[in-house]
Amino acid sequence: MKINLKQLFNIVGESKDIRYSIGTEELSDIHGYKFVSPVDINGKVFNRAGIVYLEYTVDFTLSVACDRCLKEFETTYSFEFSHIVVPSVSNDNDEYIVADGESIEVNEIAVTDLLLQLPSKNLCKEDCKGLCMVCGCDLNESQCNCLNSEL
Repeated sequence: MKINLKQLFNIVGESKDIRYSIGTEELSDIHGYKFVSPVDINGKVFNRAGIVYLEYTVDFTLSVACDRCLKEFETTYSFEFSHIVVPSVSNDNDEYIVADGESIEVNEIAVTDLLLQLPSKNLCKEDCKGLCMVCGCDLNESQCNCLNSEL
């Protein structure tokens, strides 16, 4: 979703609400992640004291494999983000979102933000025991004698 910010940059106190979803078909290009639900985006862009802010939340569900036992499971996430938006910047600065031609592409910003926020390890449950290193048995479901026999 592209938002034109010309009016926001020029009028202090001006704001625009953001409320829409990025469909799962659009998210299918992201390798390594399977989105089960659309990414719901809710927030606003506003000018406070001459500074333009983008504040929003994302809510979505992913289907992932547990990093210990390899079982597929679904997990729901909700993240909040806040950025300062500027019409231009004189040097490379990652602290600001630069409005290209006085507009921003919210989909690109939101997907980048949520991917950076996702955990590096996915566990089906906190105390997941994983797989036996010898026989591959799921230690959450049964107990094998592989590790005991090697002791």
